[in-house]
Amino acid sequence: MSKDETYYFHQTPEELCKKLIEQVPLVEGDRVLEAFRGEGNFYNNLPDFVEKDWAEITEGRDYKDHVKPFDWIITNPPFRMDEEQTGRRENTFYKLLKYYTQRAEKGIAFLGNDLCFSTLTPVRLKELNASGWYIHNIVCCSIKKWRGRYFFIIFKKEPCDFYSYVDGSH
Repeated sequence: MSKDETYYFHQTPEELCKKLIEQVPLVEGDRVLEAFRGEGNFYNNLPDFVEKDWAEITEGRDYKDHVKPFDWIITNPPFRMDEEQTGRRENTFYKLLKYYTQRAEKGIAFLGNDLCFSTLTPVRLKELNASGWYIHNIVCCSIKKWRGRYFFIIFKKEPCDFYSYVDGSH
């Protein structure tokens, strides 16, 4: 198996999780899901004034089985997963983002690398905006033990012109 085919389980550093959570406009009583909990650095540092829940497939709680309503999802999703029909590894950032636009009531906050960020093409941003989802903030960070830059992208279910796109190919 090549390095590209190997699954790497990256835990987001706890201090970074604390700083990123501060960027999310949570309010008292918000229901927050950490759908890819891992060791729990996001989950464990969510503020006491929110109701929190989690999923973690390695602990028998698959994100696809979570049915309780929630306002926010805050997570470092897996960047690549096996595609169900072909079994091939694929970039799942946008696929998971679309999945959660159908479930989150207020917002989605995903940590992703440059390859994840680049899945947000003009066509896809237009699709997200048409379904009522907009980028409200992008926080750039470095994690020394990981390759490249990482982006904590906060989407909210309210119009915002913070981040735009040019439609069509030129």
